[in-house]
Amino acid sequence: MDWVDELHRLREARTPAVIVTLAVVRGHAPRNGGAKMVVSPDGLFGTVGGGNLEATAVDRAREMLAERTGEPRLLTLRLTDKAVTEYGVQCCGGEVTMLLEPVRAVPSVAIFGLGHVGLELARILARQEVELHLIDARPEMLDPGRVGEPGSTGVLADAVATVRLRHEPVPEAAIADLPPGTHVLIMTHDHVEDLAITDQALRREGLGSIGLIGSASKWARFRAKLLDLGQSEEVLARVTTPIGIPEVGGKAPASIAVSVAARVLQLIETAAPAPPRPAPVRETG
Repeated sequence: MDWVDELHRLREARTPAVIVTLAVVRGHAPRNGGAKMVVSPDGLFGTVGGGNLEATAVDRAREMLAERTGEPRLLTLRLTDKAVTEYGVQCCGGEVTMLLEPVRAVPSVAIFGLGHVGLELARILARQEVELHLIDARPEMLDPGRVGEPGSTGVLADAVATVRLRHEPVPEAAIADLPPGTHVLIMTHDHVEDLAITDQALRREGLGSIGLIGSASKWARFRAKLLDLGQSEEVLARVTTPIGIPEVGGKAPASIAVSVAARVLQLIETAAPAPPRPAPVRETG
């Protein structure tokens, strides 16, 4: 396995990472230019030379992960016995510059129910860089004549998202294999299905937000039934209903979809990269 495989594995697991590349080497250094290392919050793959050089790069990479920065940074270290170091002396005599490139986890969104609102919502979210799961118990809702071929024809023709169309006769069964951190939006044609999906989503650890379309009276009935099914008040607080942002009104499917999409993008943004720092980092070590 090489660093590309490791990066793919982390992306599949929705784990952010930083690629550390030995970009410039002046004089002597433990490794040649081009050496790469992948740093995740709790893992490390590859090496850029060990010692203070590598330990400092790992520290800076994990600081970037904690800050959720999206901009690459440069880190320059001198390898001399006169340099102040934190992790021991490396006296190779050279100087190295490393490029630290963040790789964010691709957001995942699942829409349960591809009726009028669901289709309009899919149309909007498909234009975002997300993994989009479109799930319905009714095969006709997912028919190519209705939704087209993602990235090719129909309403999803200009999709940039990775779109996964899923016909699930028992929709709540799809909850189990959604990627970690998935934002779940529940809007099927059947309140019984909505309830079952909500219940299963609450039992699944590691999901992102859970949004349920509907009125206050619908949620009051759902809340009572979910408590009867063994859910706690604390767990029920994970559900947001109604969904969307209040600034966008209207009951037309397209209006509701705009409101819901705006809220989902807000939630994604809270986990997105922080604003970039204006200057690269240069350190001695």
